[in-house]
Amino acid sequence: QVQLIESGGGLVQAGDSLRLSCAASGRTFSRYSVGWFRQAPGKERQFVAAISGTGSTTYQADSVKGRFTISRDNAKNTVFLQMNSLKPEDTAVYYCAADLRLTMALNNYIYWGQGTQVTVSS
Repeated sequence: QVQLIESGGGLVQAGDSLRLSCAASGRTFSRYSVGWFRQAPGKERQFVAAISGTGSTTYQADSVKGRFTISRDNAKNTVFLQMNSLKPEDTAVYYCAADLRLTMALNNYIYWGQGTQVTVSS
């Protein structure tokens, strides 16, 4: 069982940066890959980025490549999403999720956090 808690969301202006955190419970957190997803109002939840358990492999959606970076600190059971050059279209609720497999498919993730709101004003 893995419990995930996101934090770090907020209201920022276009061009600003935010760092989201996903804190996990459990002694075997390093076995789990973690993905970040986001859901804007009226839209489907979409993949943002994912990282393997060791942190050696990462994936990013094309829409965030060059702006968002995913990383993890297994000693602190935490995964981060550094978001730079934020745009109004990045506005969404951001969720982290964990699974034993590294995947971009949200349906494959077993454990989910409650989400954190990110709002980017123009």
